Amino acid sequence: MNLFLIFKKFKNNYYKKPNLYVIIFIILIFFFDRYTKSIIIKDFSNNIFFVNDYINFDLIWNTGVGFGLLSSKSELIYNLLSLFIALVISFLIHISLTSDNIDKIAFSFICGGALGNFYDRIVYKAVPDFIDLHLENFHWFTFNLADIFITIGILIFLMKGTLIKT
Repeated sequence: MNLFLIFKKFKNNYYKKPNLYVIIFIILIFFFDRYTKSIIIKDFSNNIFFVNDYINFDLIWNTGVGFGLLSSKSELIYNLLSLFIALVISFLIHISLTSDNIDKIAFSFICGGALGNFYDRIVYKAVPDFIDLHLENFHWFTFNLADIFITIGILIFLMKGTLIKT
């Protein structure tokens, strides 16, 4: 297959108006996440900010994946995990650009959040998590806005599957 045919296939698959909206939506989610994290990193680096009886803002640096899983002090493991995450994000962006409308929305949420956390992995070598939900002494895992977007995308995707089957 020559280069012209590859480019033509690429253009036919990706250069569609709905995909422009997908890319804009992913970028908006990414920058909204970056904005909130920049405020937290700048203003709350050594403080816990009490919001109410159920939520605090407390900056925690996460070197693992979701909920601190696979945290390691090994640079090799961290870099391999980051490479794997980059490949998954690339695949998810491809899926979001080639899928149907509701899937585009779900995968856009996931990609925007994942890109926000991936940016932090590259720049800071850790992801800043700061939303601390708690009920008295029970604290849920600390998370950030990107994690919320990823969760929303997964829930949309799962609900779509459930709604279609019923």
